Amino acid sequence: MIASWVGHQALGPFSKALPDMGETERAALEAGTVGFEGALFAGQPDFDRLLAMAPNRLTPEEQAFLDGDVRELIAMLDDFAIDEAGDLPPEVWQLLRERRFFGMIIPRERGGLGFGHFAHAAVVTRIATVNVAAAVTVMVPNSLGPAELLLRYGTDAQKQHYLPRLADGRDLPCFGLTSPYAGSDAASIPDTGVLTEREIDGRTVRGFSVRFDKRYITLAPVATVVGLAFQAVDPSRPEGQQQLGITCALIPVPTPGLRIGRRHRPMNSAFMNGPLHGEDVFVPMDWVIGGEARVGQGWRMLMECLAAGRAISLPALGAAQQQTALYVMNGYGRIREQFGLPIGRFEAVAGLIARTAADLYACDAARRYTAAALDAGERPSVASAILKVQLTEAGRRAVNRGMDVLGGKGIISGPSNLLGVAYRHAPIAITVEGANLLSRALIIFGQGAMRCHPHVMDEMAAVQAKDETALGRALLAHAGHVMRNLGASLFGAGLKGRVPEGLEKEARLIARVSAKYALTVDLAMGLLGGRLKRMELLSARLGDVHSHLYMAAASVWRFHVEADAQMLPFARAAIRFQLEEAAATLRELHANLPSGTLRALSPLLLHGTGHLAPLRDRDVIALADALRKDSSLVARLCPDVATPASGGLHDLAEALRLADALGDEVHELNRALRRTHSLQTAAAAARDPEAALAYLRAADKVIQVDDFPAR
Repeated sequence: MIASWVGHQALGPFSKALPDMGETERAALEAGTVGFEGALFAGQPDFDRLLAMAPNRLTPEEQAFLDGDVRELIAMLDDFAIDEAGDLPPEVWQLLRERRFFGMIIPRERGGLGFGHFAHAAVVTRIATVNVAAAVTVMVPNSLGPAELLLRYGTDAQKQHYLPRLADGRDLPCFGLTSPYAGSDAASIPDTGVLTEREIDGRTVRGFSVRFDKRYITLAPVATVVGLAFQAVDPSRPEGQQQLGITCALIPVPTPGLRIGRRHRPMNSAFMNGPLHGEDVFVPMDWVIGGEARVGQGWRMLMECLAAGRAISLPALGAAQQQTALYVMNGYGRIREQFGLPIGRFEAVAGLIARTAADLYACDAARRYTAAALDAGERPSVASAILKVQLTEAGRRAVNRGMDVLGGKGIISGPSNLLGVAYRHAPIAITVEGANLLSRALIIFGQGAMRCHPHVMDEMAAVQAKDETALGRALLAHAGHVMRNLGASLFGAGLKGRVPEGLEKEARLIARVSAKYALTVDLAMGLLGGRLKRMELLSARLGDVHSHLYMAAASVWRFHVEADAQMLPFARAAIRFQLEEAAATLRELHANLPSGTLRALSPLLLHGTGHLAPLRDRDVIALADALRKDSSLVARLCPDVATPASGGLHDLAEALRLADALGDEVHELNRALRRTHSLQTAAAAARDPEAALAYLRAADKVIQVDDFPAR
């Protein structure tokens, strides 16, 4: 009775307050599944549930591929030469095809490698530490594109024909979605396919005459099969019913009317990217992915695939940038001396190294946790957006910090440069598969509010069905939810579940900030209603807080599954930094809410967030000192950093290997070199002059930069 009365009173106001939602937006919001990120959004994290996620595991075949095929590929990659040439060498293309790098996600019975998500991510990450162009070339066929769409939605005939050809590289795919006038608003693509019939080989064939103009399409210049998204139209239907919806199809190359082969140069990178154009391209129904039954379902198909794919490829690039930058910063900080000391000992440099290490621990924790969820059968759409935004941004931050540490060494182009190409590439990942600027508000928070909140979807469904009783029940449950989070915000949230020894305090802080966040979300949605959708600065902040909570919680999981006591200081630092970011963002958000009443209550609601300060300077310096003195810690944080056959990264790895063998004698050698200005003389007095000279030469090679003939 109470529920019916509440629903009756609320139905009118709620019908007006809830934002309008189109079918394409609904498909995006409903894609994927919800995991632990839902518990954080609701303010009720259960750490037993978090720690129940199994650790990442590689099969023997996956490990062998990483140790063998990937290592062989990396030995063929010369970052500077590939960058200068603007393409991968022919022998690299051949190896990628022969070893089925393009078929990692395709099952073995279809000719592929049948790898899991964690293995797929590990391969891309390892390649990207050496050469981004090769990593992008590998990741695209295994990410959002024809293979995954075919696996999930293709007809048996399409799977039988295309999957073996995609797996062994006979066909190289691209996927055309973005148009000049439909970028972030991809659902509004203007490319149209008009239902028609054509006479082919003496028989009448139903299909679409498609006109399209696509850009930013990776692998387009070299593709042999084009995946295409277009708006299907049936002009024979009555007015208002002619739009059939977004449809996905496969077009073999060449096909009459299809123009392909020109290149874009994203930040002058060597990976293939370019436009696609089509005029009156006839697409038979057999070319529609899933056949005629799937006409108009393309947007939902794409969103469901992206719910998983967004968590793999671009986060792998971000992880590679972070790992490489930390390895370079720490290594160069050990070798390069100024004012008689290794520059890594100066606090300004040490602070950057420590912060990058803590960021990397949290980011890799979230990446690994989400990969474990994917391998367990989940499709976490909100978590995948968190990963895409946070890891690509963290990769950019890490490379920027690395450039600061390298100084002049970092800005001189040439084979010896350690981060210059990565610095130029960093903005690319920020903009694709959902630009970060919009993803924070529209996906992480917008989709999160619908999918992760325990009651909002029920309320929306009840309003749409005009079911007063169901709406009343949902609202009463929602009120109880708000009161629980209010109590936890004011008086402290209890710790639900067990956590690893040493992280109990951090886990309680996660629970408390989670409750404050959940309460803030409800207050913001309650006060602002549908307006919140348009207030992107506020909703982006709400998305950011959710992201930082997810990264902090994943760090707890990582420390649990790795059970590595030496990494406890890094786990603590990672969680503390993420929570400080979350709390600072919450305070910013409250200060900007357009409600004087709520701003007046903010000091009470945010009570306790001022005590979430990150580690003290001495703790940060201790992290950097530990990394400088113990190479094994760097190896554990940067397990995917690979050593190429030549170039700056190879030279740095060799110098560090020799430095580790010499131990404390390195500092004395450098002092002798400053005094004598001679490598041979400085090495002569060492315990092992030959080893000392080898180190000094290797270190000098790292310090030097490239020069070229004047033009």
